[in-house]
Amino acid sequence: MRDKLYGFVGKHPIWVILVCIAFAFVAASGAQKLVFKNDYRVFFSEENPQLTAFESMQKVYNKSDNVSFVVVPKDGNVFTAEHLAALKSLTKQSWQVPYSTRVDSITNFQYTYAEEDDMIVEDLVMKTKNLTQSDLDKIKQIAINEPLLVNKIISNSGHVSVVNVTVQLPGIDPIVEVPEVATSVRAIKQKFIDENPDTEIYLSGMVMMNTSFGEASMSDGSTLIPLMFLVVIVTIGLLLRTITGTVATVLVIIMSIATTMGLAGWLGFFLTGPSSSAPTMIMTLAVADCIHILTSMFYEMRHGADKKTAIAKSIKLNLQPIFLTSITTAVGFLSMNFSDSPPFRDLGNLVAIGVMLAFVFAVTIFPALLTVLPIKVRVQKEGSKDSMTKLANFVINKRKLLLPVTSILIIAAAAFIPNNELNDDFVKYFDERVPYRVATDFMQDNLSGMMVVEISVKTGIPSGINNPKYLNTVSDFSDWLRSRPETDHVNTITDTLKRLNKNMHGDDPSWYKLPDSQEMSAQYLLLYEMSLPYGLDLNNQLDVDKSSSRIVATFKNMTSSQLIDVETDMNAWFKQNAPQYSVDLASPSLMFAHIGQRNIVSMLIGTTFALILISILLGFALKSWRYGAISLLPNLVPAAVAFGVWGLYEGQVGLGLSVVIGMTLGIVVDDTVHFLSKYLHAKRENNADTKQAVHYAFGNVGRALWVTTFVLVAGFTVLAQSSFKMNADMGFLTAMTIFIALVVDFLFLPPLLMAIDKSLTKKSKSKNTTGEDDNANMVSAGQN
Repeated sequence: MRDKLYGFVGKHPIWVILVCIAFAFVAASGAQKLVFKNDYRVFFSEENPQLTAFESMQKVYNKSDNVSFVVVPKDGNVFTAEHLAALKSLTKQSWQVPYSTRVDSITNFQYTYAEEDDMIVEDLVMKTKNLTQSDLDKIKQIAINEPLLVNKIISNSGHVSVVNVTVQLPGIDPIVEVPEVATSVRAIKQKFIDENPDTEIYLSGMVMMNTSFGEASMSDGSTLIPLMFLVVIVTIGLLLRTITGTVATVLVIIMSIATTMGLAGWLGFFLTGPSSSAPTMIMTLAVADCIHILTSMFYEMRHGADKKTAIAKSIKLNLQPIFLTSITTAVGFLSMNFSDSPPFRDLGNLVAIGVMLAFVFAVTIFPALLTVLPIKVRVQKEGSKDSMTKLANFVINKRKLLLPVTSILIIAAAAFIPNNELNDDFVKYFDERVPYRVATDFMQDNLSGMMVVEISVKTGIPSGINNPKYLNTVSDFSDWLRSRPETDHVNTITDTLKRLNKNMHGDDPSWYKLPDSQEMSAQYLLLYEMSLPYGLDLNNQLDVDKSSSRIVATFKNMTSSQLIDVETDMNAWFKQNAPQYSVDLASPSLMFAHIGQRNIVSMLIGTTFALILISILLGFALKSWRYGAISLLPNLVPAAVAFGVWGLYEGQVGLGLSVVIGMTLGIVVDDTVHFLSKYLHAKRENNADTKQAVHYAFGNVGRALWVTTFVLVAGFTVLAQSSFKMNADMGFLTAMTIFIALVVDFLFLPPLLMAIDKSLTKKSKSKNTTGEDDNANMVSAGQN
């Protein structure tokens, strides 16, 4: 098979090149069908329970996607006539944002007060002209003492305010809708700043988070991929010192990426933040196949073989290990299909396709190009020693020291794995370069966090929310929430009813309490709703038949495990204090919190499955179950050490890092397979002893391993520069794992193989000696 493959490629290189390029061109044309989805909902499958709960809640109440203008006067005082006038203008302009359904600010807050026997409902700031200091002080006192405003729309010190725009995206074409809103909002921001140079504005909210997902990925595509190309070209050129090999490798990389992304378009894939990093990964992985063929070819040519013979021998020697490493890498990435998050499934599938295409191109067009293009290699002098020979000598001579030392270091590093916590903070999916992250951090420090949980408390009875017992329960729960240290704000209908009850009793502060009859509550709400202007009704708090109400709790930015603890406590409160009511909890914050936790479990199952499958493949391929089992150790150790180091360095494992073990498993196997296959080839084909086999493995594949590792580490280190922190952390930990894998395969695996072979040799000799003694005894007995 191997001889026939290169026999055909060697005889018809031009045809092979033309056919491969034609196939790549046709497949790549599908890339124009690819679209980028930047809605945070893409991280969740349709059957995700938290997404289902959130969408169900949004059908009952108004949708809660929003944009927040965080407005900061440079003099630190919102309550001046000039600034209130600017805020009122911004509030009016915000109604022009596409798909806006509601705008909330301190200027249009529906302030209620008593006037003789009447209740007046009007904007808190009606007019900004001729406002006296007394008027300004009154507005400030009302605003910073109103529970619905303070820490949500206005800071408690009055130095920062928010204009919050609720948008209801049609969902027909999110690819267009989200950028349309973002463009409009940014134009309004710029106009506001131009007219009010003494004011700063930050943009936050769910729509801006969606926009940041898309923009971070587009930014990575325009910077990281070109940078990676440069790194690959320079690395191959410098380390292998071959222009021809570099050109041929780059062509294989381009074809692998273009064909994969084109097929993705034909198959109906769409791009997201995680899956958009597929080209960078394919690029680094495609390099490995080419480098192994090149280094083996150079090895043969340095020892006197002509180019065609060297290419044929390289293909014969590398076809099986390259195919095996491609399959195991693909299996590792396919294990990402166990992920609960669709973008990571897509990433795994795309890279798996890319890896197999890279294999096909590496054994077809790559040797065809090497056959056609000129290559010169100096013949190595007899007895000369290169760096790999020196390393092999060092490992063989120090094997009795290296095995225990590396074993201790591995165990010591792995001991820190428990330091890692399964946590996520979706705000920190972006680093500090992203404006959304800057805005959200500023909000957290000066107003409130982005962690929101919506609680729907259902009576199951029309107008059931007017029942005093229900209202008291909601009020008690809201007070309990406010007493928690992590709570920034609670929006609840009971605060409105308390204020209305006070208004209807001549604004007597002693009447700031809930009405004591169901009829009174119903009348107050009816009177209030009839007085509200368009867009500021109570549909965001009450369902249509008044059978349930929604409480919106805003918390300080915290990790996923902390938020899940809060959710558990809220459910426990209702179970203990109000079991008669049905309660639903939902929000994007909860969705992200749960998926990170669940993804770890599902990926551990996927990784276990992949590990078993890879071990079976290695057992068959290496024709030895013993060596298949031995390979498990150097395949698992790198991830264990890397996560141990991560436990010391960071200690947070979220959605992005939960896929790293499965993802790196296939890559790490590459080094082990190539080293073991060359080791066994020397023992079986060349009748080499253990030391000679180690020498042969280092000499034949050592250079390729460190060159490919250098390229892979460089590639994933480039990915670690992504402004999308999920990709950045994934790139950093993957690079660390791959580097550790090389160290393990160079310093731990050879001493381990020598120790095992020595033990097996002793057992074999012992059996032979015992057999000879038994035969001698039998002969002696016969003579007697």
